[in-house]
Amino acid sequence: GVALESDLEAALARTRPEVLVDFTLPGAVLGNLRLALAHGVSPVVGTTGLGAEALNEIDATARAKGIGAFVAPNFAIGAVLMAQLAAKAAPFFDTVEIIEMHHDGQKDAPSGTAIDTANRIADASSDWAADPTTIHHLDGARGAKGAGGIPIHSVRMRGMIASQEVLFGTTGQSLSIRHDTFDRSSFMPGVLLAAKAVGTKPGLTVGLADLLDLG
Repeated sequence: GVALESDLEAALARTRPEVLVDFTLPGAVLGNLRLALAHGVSPVVGTTGLGAEALNEIDATARAKGIGAFVAPNFAIGAVLMAQLAAKAAPFFDTVEIIEMHHDGQKDAPSGTAIDTANRIADASSDWAADPTTIHHLDGARGAKGAGGIPIHSVRMRGMIASQEVLFGTTGQSLSIRHDTFDRSSFMPGVLLAAKAVGTKPGLTVGLADLLDLG
């Protein structure tokens, strides 16, 4: 009973929805959002890969139309809490690294969630010990460098869905903050929350934290 469409613009013009939910691919998402906004439809986006320029464009267009738009790197509420807790822990530790693990169909790396987590940690603290590694036997052994030079390690493995662990360390102790997604149904409460809220605030909202009143 689910209708499938091959022409997004024609479908938008005919059905006139209030919200468009996009979980497509980085190469398609911006074009989809432009079409949605042109038809006065508020987009709710879980596709990663949108850069600052694209986000600024979405915000400006949505404001000009007087409608809302919503983009989140992760709709699992536990993942949002993980990033928030990591930011709160950051000032109390000297070192931090992020390990993100996804299924083997994930096209981009690092994940949007890992990038967002690194950004939040870097905003919370910039006082990190220097990386002691001086000899690299293999390129990339220390991972990619996110905001603040925070190492991000990406794993792509069959049988997984999505997991992320933030590892903090200081003298004599460590702290691990981890979130695991076992079923894609975990994303739906966040998607529904965003779909209900997107029409209440003109312009672009990024992330579920504001909707959850997490600051």
